[in-house]
This record gives sequence, C-alpha cells and structure tokens, in this order.
Amino acid sequence: MTTDAERAVEGLVRLLTLREVGTAHIAVSDAPETDTEMGDSEAQVFIGASEKQPHGRVFGGQVLAQGVMAAGLTLDLTPDATPRPIHSLHAYFMRPGDDTQPIRFAVERMMDGNSFSTRRVHAIQHGRPILAMSASFQERAEGMEHQDPMPSAPDPRGLTELSVALGDLMDRQGIVDERAEHHLARLRKRAIRQYPVGSVDPREPATRSSRYQLWMRAAASLPDDQLLTSAILAYASDFQMLTPSLRNHGVTFFDPRLRVASLDHAMWFHRDASLSDWLLFDLESPSAQSGRALGRGTVWTEDGRLVASLAQEGMTRLKA
Repeated sequence: MTTDAERAVEGLVRLLTLREVGTAHIAVSDAPETDTEMGDSEAQVFIGASEKQPHGRVFGGQVLAQGVMAAGLTLDLTPDATPRPIHSLHAYFMRPGDDTQPIRFAVERMMDGNSFSTRRVHAIQHGRPILAMSASFQERAEGMEHQDPMPSAPDPRGLTELSVALGDLMDRQGIVDERAEHHLARLRKRAIRQYPVGSVDPREPATRSSRYQLWMRAAASLPDDQLLTSAILAYASDFQMLTPSLRNHGVTFFDPRLRVASLDHAMWFHRDASLSDWLLFDLESPSAQSGRALGRGTVWTEDGRLVASLAQEGMTRLKA
C-alpha cells in the first residue's frame, strides 16, 4: 500500500517530469549601422505543470527545478553518451508565476564543447518570461580537489520536523492565523521534510542571528536518476534562503507586514548527493539593504562532503 510520504514524492517526480511540445525560432535583428551578424537559434520547448500554493503564485524552487530538467533534457542522453551532470546555474525571477497554469520552457543550446555544455532557459507564462536561467553541464574529470571542513551540527534524528515545531509555537503563543495554517498544511504534505536546528521563533533573543541551519530529507526514497536528483536539490534550495535575514531582524514569515520574493538564485553543484539521505543546509545572510536581503549557503552530507554552494538575493519589505 502506498503511504502518504510515497505519494508526496511521486507527486514531486510528476511535477518535474516535463513533456516536449516542439521547437521555437529565436532571432536577433542586426543592430543599426553595423553589418555584424547577430545570429539566430532554435529552442526546444517543454511544458510542465504548476504546483498549487496558498498565495496563488508559483513556488520559485519549482520553476528553478523544472528549468534544470528542461536544460538537461536537451543533452545527449543516449546510452552510449558520456553523462554531463549540471555543475552550475544562474537564474533571475522576473514575474510571479500563475499556479493555475502550466509553464513552457524554451531551451537554447548555447554551446556543446568537448567537455562542457551550456544552455539558456526561458520559463514562459501568458506570453511573458517569468524566469531566465543559464546552466552549465560538464563531463566528470580528474583534477585538484579540496573543500572546507563541515560546520558542526546536531544529529538530525533528534530534531523536530518544521511543521510540528511551527504548530507547537502557534499553540504556545495562541496564534490563530488562516494563512499560517495553510502554510503548515503545505509543509506537512511536502515531499521534502525540513528539520531546523534550534528554535523556530526568531523573536527569541538567542535566535536573533544571521546564521541558520536545518537538515532536509525526502519523505520517501527518490528515484536513482542524476538529472532528477540535481533538480530536486535545486527545488529544495529555495525553501529557506531568506530565513537568516528575517531571523536576524526578529521577523517571521507569518508577519502580515512582510512581502518577500526571490529575485535571483545561483547554485554550484560540487559532488553527488541525494535527498534520499540527510543533507545539512548551513545558511547565512551577510547583508540586507534597500528592501533586499542576500542569502548564502552550503549543503553537506552527513559524512562531511560539501555537495553544493548557494547564493540568493530576495525582496524583503515590511509594509505598514
């Protein structure tokens, strides 16, 4: 019998399973007073579903992960081809997505070299781009290797899952908030479970810090597929990037004054790992200004391997 956890993971895999729908022609006209050839290109077009959200806007991590899938599907995936895992992505979120509509992904093949492949992805809804992303893939190679030591963190098995911790906090403080209840319901159904280190109440003096740690793990085993594994890690990387900045200012996501949105996102994939196993997200916010906050982070396996590095800037405005 399929459990709720297995159904949640199956739903995430379906969400990230794209369908190819054709090609699009992208042309650049010559600039005035120049005879330089600006060129044109053909893009492969894929379509993906949108995950319903309480606020009606598409979750940024979903579009990011689907962009990774779309870009990866344009590589040579024949059995004899040498795999080229993704090693970096750089994305801009331009408009809020509509969670009632599917998203089309137009992928341009920018370059296929001897060991690297570069792709440019446009996520489009209602005829306008909602995300622009560049991604690079590389064949595995030998070379110099080093990494920083893993930061200290408690065993994840002794921590409380995020939705439980937030529910307990609301009960203790007598918080009755319909938006917060919807958020908790979504957390309970997510395929990726989060286990924060320390208190989830940023108003406590001990938590007023620009550093935040949490462990994550899939609710059930994930398929053994390299591209899907990378896409799911990108999906999870957008959960908490702005949290360190908010905690530093004693602000919760439940604050009715708060307006947040991801602006851009960068990610570097260093070593293989899957959210079928425990991964530690070690996050910090070195700066906030002009209604924007910067988040940085690293992702680690339990045995101390550095899996990925993250950076994101987001809008963090407090309205009267």
